[in-house]
Amino acid sequence: MEKIIKPMSGYLTLILTLVFLAVSIALFVNSQGNGWMITIGVILTLSAFFLSAGLIVISPNHSRVLTFFGKYVGTAKENGLLFVNPLYTKQKISLRAENLESSRLKVNDSMGNPIEIAAVIVWRVADTYKAAFEVEDYEQYVKVQSEAAIRHLATSFPYDQFEDEHATITLRGGGEKVNELLEKELSDRLAPAGIQIIEARISHLAYAQEIAGAMLQRQQATAIVAARTKIVEGAVGMVELALEQLSKKEIVHLDEEKKAAMVSNLMVVLCAEKAATPILNTGTLYQ
Repeated sequence: MEKIIKPMSGYLTLILTLVFLAVSIALFVNSQGNGWMITIGVILTLSAFFLSAGLIVISPNHSRVLTFFGKYVGTAKENGLLFVNPLYTKQKISLRAENLESSRLKVNDSMGNPIEIAAVIVWRVADTYKAAFEVEDYEQYVKVQSEAAIRHLATSFPYDQFEDEHATITLRGGGEKVNELLEKELSDRLAPAGIQIIEARISHLAYAQEIAGAMLQRQQATAIVAARTKIVEGAVGMVELALEQLSKKEIVHLDEEKKAAMVSNLMVVLCAEKAATPILNTGTLYQ
């Protein structure tokens, strides 16, 4: 478990180190073969180097994980020049938010269709103890587990409702819900490494190249059928309204044969892709 410590300021130690070095240099210069002065100079020099080993500089959103002969002492997050036990082992861990853009992964969705998917993930270290000691390399761990989470998400849902009409969530139409599921999956997988997921979003989603053309034709055909269905529904309504108004206002009396011909002509005009070219009958309806 992470333990925050507050080391003492390092400015006094820095000044003391510089003083030791200055005095040792003066002793070496003025020793003139005096063994005691040389010995004191060596001791002061070694003391200066020993004290300097305990000086650390921590920038904003950075930390140092401190261990003493393999035992975890704590994590220093206070900024500035600080002094710790020179015998401590110091591991630098950044607390800044980082971006990870996954490569385009080729996987099968829940219906078995090959798709390409990628995501952008924003993450940061929240627990330095877990990041330092629970996993071997937390940055590599984030990369590998992120790809595993994206693959699992892709195989859990269909690409769109063309494949599964009863699907409540699809990769293409899921929107924020899919992103929320990805964030939860990532948080669960990266929790052992002390990683916090700030945001995760699908950045690329498409059918694989080998089926992209066929799927595009299928989508176009479905769109055409849906459009034609709406056109026919509208045309039937218009024909029905026309016959009803002609009968109600007694503009013209048509027998069943002429009604059928009129319905046929109106349907052709209303459902045709191009504008119809009318042919005028200058005689009677029965000529």
